[in-house]
Amino acid sequence: MHVPDTSIAGIIAFDKQFSGQLDKDGIIVDERNNSGGQIPDFYTEKLKRQLLAVLAPREGADIGWPPVAIYGPKVMIANELAGSGGDAFPWFFRREKIGPIVGTRTWGGLVGISRGIPLRDGGGVTAPEFAFWSTDNGGEWIVENHGVDPDYEVPERPDLVVSGHDPQLEKAIDLANEALKNYKGLPPRPKYPVAKP
Repeated sequence: MHVPDTSIAGIIAFDKQFSGQLDKDGIIVDERNNSGGQIPDFYTEKLKRQLLAVLAPREGADIGWPPVAIYGPKVMIANELAGSGGDAFPWFFRREKIGPIVGTRTWGGLVGISRGIPLRDGGGVTAPEFAFWSTDNGGEWIVENHGVDPDYEVPERPDLVVSGHDPQLEKAIDLANEALKNYKGLPPRPKYPVAKP
């Protein structure tokens, strides 16, 4: 699924696409060119959901719980045109240990704005008003002026793209397929308990 931004359009796209993939064992999240918007912890909250229990209906197949989740492997694709919330998303993805990141280092512009000052000509002015730091390693500033490095550096080579290839997506597919070899899906239903007299 592609996540174009972390604003309203991206949130709608994420929910539609994520919900449309719930019958899949794994997912590749393509956040290349993610133009940002909000702070996307709501994306990683959904992506990191784990199987807590299994609902056994009287009729039909078992249902994993929580039901709005993909329990198998996840891979993210990022590039240098993903910034702001598009920088935060892969950083959170890595911090939450959701899966590997493929592609190129993100833009590195995670200083945020919280207001715009209107101008008489209809334009506006913004200024950086907050930055992010992590509590990891005793506290450290994150992402700004560097971006998020991928786990697998794969440049988008024009010679391959023009011939119909997407090297980053192809690497993500390879990683997902390799991880799926070890994914067992929902466990088998246990034997029903026997009532004791």
